[in-house]
Amino acid sequence: MKAAINNQFEIDLSKPIDISIPLSNTDANPIAWYIEKPEIEPVVFGNWIGKVSEGSSTNFNNIFFNPHGHGTHTECLGHITREFYSINQCLKKFFFTAELISVEPEFIVDDSIITKFQIKNALNGKTPEAIIIRTLPNSESKKHQNYSKTNPPYLSEDAATFIREIGIQHLLIDLPSVDREEDEGKLLAHKAFWNVKNVDDLNDDARLNATITEMIYVDDTVSDGSYILNLQIAAFENDASPSKPVLYKI
Repeated sequence: MKAAINNQFEIDLSKPIDISIPLSNTDANPIAWYIEKPEIEPVVFGNWIGKVSEGSSTNFNNIFFNPHGHGTHTECLGHITREFYSINQCLKKFFFTAELISVEPEFIVDDSIITKFQIKNALNGKTPEAIIIRTLPNSESKKHQNYSKTNPPYLSEDAATFIREIGIQHLLIDLPSVDREEDEGKLLAHKAFWNVKNVDDLNDDARLNATITEMIYVDDTVSDGSYILNLQIAAFENDASPSKPVLYKI
């Protein structure tokens, strides 16, 4: 498949590497932003229950969840703007060159922060279309973590600015947010990456087609390096959608 001008890459579509976290209505589901676990329940009409084990011909469930707080999701700049922007309208291409890097956040005062130096050093001059950040240590507890009120690591404003300035369009990270959990609504990394200077009156050079994907999980068996990313979303007219990023080794 062609992934960039004058470059051809060969990938094996039979060997996908899924870096999403599945959504469930169990206590194993990851949670952020002080909400409860997702709800997946059969529809009930009087005595009729949409569940084959209860006598129905089909399983017919309602699902209540929040894309930002209940697992892997992809968001556009509409997440932070007064004007409505939809991830379904902003993301129109789905295959990208990508670089997976592993970074151990630096402990600064009371926070763990991913710095510009760390990102720049890990990329080592590469300028892919997408960057995937795996934080260290990389415990499997990330797949089940309740992040609320834990002050997880986050991306510095300088790091987000650097990622934008070298032309990376898609940022994926295994944390609930690129910003500090409690930051007085500043959202410095979000704004820096999307180049949003005024949330009430969007600047012309804001990055409408750039996306941030949060709460991924990249297993330790997956090596740092170059991949092709297939970024799959559901067709929601919303600022964010649950997503399924899939990597293919080049």
